[in-house]
Amino acid sequence: MYHDPVMLEECLQGLNIRPDGVYADVTFGGGGHSRAILERLSTGHLYAFDQDDDAARNAFDDPRFTFIPQNFKYFKNFIQLYHGGKLDGIIADLGVSSHQFDTPEKGFSTRFDGALDMRMSQSTPLDAATVVNTYDLDELTRLLATYGEVQNARLVATEIVMARDAEPIETTAQLKAAVAPRLPRGHENKVLAQIFQALRIEVNGELDALRSFLSQCPDVLHAGGRLVVMSYHSLEDRIVKNYFKTGNAEGKEEKDFFGNLLTPYKLITRKPVVPSSAEVERNSRARSAKLRIAERIA
Repeated sequence: MYHDPVMLEECLQGLNIRPDGVYADVTFGGGGHSRAILERLSTGHLYAFDQDDDAARNAFDDPRFTFIPQNFKYFKNFIQLYHGGKLDGIIADLGVSSHQFDTPEKGFSTRFDGALDMRMSQSTPLDAATVVNTYDLDELTRLLATYGEVQNARLVATEIVMARDAEPIETTAQLKAAVAPRLPRGHENKVLAQIFQALRIEVNGELDALRSFLSQCPDVLHAGGRLVVMSYHSLEDRIVKNYFKTGNAEGKEEKDFFGNLLTPYKLITRKPVVPSSAEVERNSRARSAKLRIAERIA
C-alpha cells in the first residue's frame, strides 16, 4: 500500500494545471500525485519518473501518460528524448514513500528487521551494509554528522566500528543493537531515524541528485511554468530554498548592473507551506513536510 499524497490539493494548486499542458511528476511512487494531475488534463500529457522497480508496476495505461524508469537526476535528457519540448509544470515529492518504509527487506525503516540495503534502485551498486562495514571511522562520522545531523556522530560511528570488528553488520537489527549504547534516553527513535536517514542519503546520493535535478529545471520549464517541490528534512529544504531564490545550491546572489537579483524564478511561496494539523493527524508522514512553489520567469 502506497502512502496518501501529502498536501495533494496544495500541490495541485501550486502547479496551476492547464488541461492542455505538459507536466512531469519526477517522484511517481504510488502515483497519487500523477493520478490527480491526469484527472485535470484533457489533451495534455504527463511524464512520470521513478527509479524504484516497484513504482513501475503502478504505471497507468493511459495515452496521456508516459512512465520513465529513471532517477530524476537524468531528468532533462529524458524529457528531451521523450517530449522534445518544454514543460508547463514539474512536481517532486522527495524522500521515501510509505511503501518503501513498510517493506522490511528494503531496510529503510527502524521498525522492522531486514537486510541493511536502503537502495531506492536495485541497480545501485552501493548498499547500506557496504557503507556500515567498509567506511572508516572518519567517513562514518562525516556522513552521520552531515546527512543525519547526529550530535554525537563520532561516538556513534565508534560503536559501529567496534561492533563490526566482532562480526559484520548485515541487518537493521544488528545496526540498532550496535548504536544502542549511544542513543539518548527518551530520544532513541529520533536519533535512530537520523542514523538511518544519513545512510540512506549516502547510499542513494540523494542530495547530489536533488542538486542535479534542480539545476536542470530552468532549461525545461516554459516561462510561467511552475516548479513544486516537497521536502522532508532541513538538508533538502535548504537546497530547494536556495535554488528557488538564487538559481544555485549555495544561495549565492548574483545581480545585474542595476542591482536586480538574477534568478530564473518568481517565488509563489515566500515561506514553505506546511500541512494542516488535521492532515498530520490523519497521515503522520506529513508532519515534517515543507512545500515550496516557484514560477519560471522569462
